Amino acid sequence: LQKRLAADVKKCGRNRIWLDPNESNEISMANSRFNVRKLIKDGLIIRKAVKMHSRSRVRKNLEAKRKGRHTGIGKRRGTREARMPTKVLWMRRQRVLRRLLRKYRQQKKIDKHIYHYFYVHAKGNAYKNKRVLVEAIHNRKAEKMKAKALQEQMEARKEKAKLMKAKKVAKREEKGEAK
Repeated sequence: LQKRLAADVKKCGRNRIWLDPNESNEISMANSRFNVRKLIKDGLIIRKAVKMHSRSRVRKNLEAKRKGRHTGIGKRRGTREARMPTKVLWMRRQRVLRRLLRKYRQQKKIDKHIYHYFYVHAKGNAYKNKRVLVEAIHNRKAEKMKAKALQEQMEARKEKAKLMKAKKVAKREEKGEAK
């Protein structure tokens, strides 16, 4: 009875009420809420603290999992696809590559033609990660620059040849006039 009353007075369950075993006679005399309150005030009846639910072991385990422990074949329940869907990996990769291409286009590192070429190739699964894509872009740009330089050289040669031809013709005409 005392335990029930005390639980009601202290607003908790009966398991959390502690009755002083040395003062059991005095406690057994209490038969009203008023008396129970008095005993609580005197410290003969106490509400015990809530038991702690420690997460320290959980934290330790998660720390180990981050290092790659406890993740062997025996610990796996789902299929590989269920644990990390290939679609999610694909979406992540596409977003990374497309973000990089957008950034490069905005910074004028690549023009819209190169952008489109690499965008389409990225969609076609040609680059497995960002590093490979960056490398490919650099190679492509170098190639383009080389082609441009060769073109310019050729133009210059043509121009020079034209001038030489004009000179020769002029010389010939001079010779012809001199005769």
